[in-house]
Amino acid sequence: MRAVLALALACAFGAWAGEIAVRDLPPEARLTLARIDAGGPFPYARDGSTFRNRERLLPSRPSGYYREYTVQTPGARDRGARRIVAGEGGERYFTADHYRSFARIRE
Repeated sequence: MRAVLALALACAFGAWAGEIAVRDLPPEARLTLARIDAGGPFPYARDGSTFRNRERLLPSRPSGYYREYTVQTPGARDRGARRIVAGEGGERYFTADHYRSFARIRE
């Protein structure tokens, strides 16, 4: 519960949210993680595209290091704001506010 509160506060203020356990993620995010692990299929054409880290909230890495994946938002007419960003090193981050804040996903 504290992880969810920390993430909500980070979303409100545009900051680093620390970590969040897989079990504390929304069910749609857990489904996205399973799709990433399986190599797809992905529901959106942009899933797996390069995330450029323009916000500079994630650790600095070479271009192409990070990939982004959509976390479906119930009721949204478009891709919504939620994403998982995955690094080549296996690290994964969740954002609920379209890259204004991130929480590292703890497996």
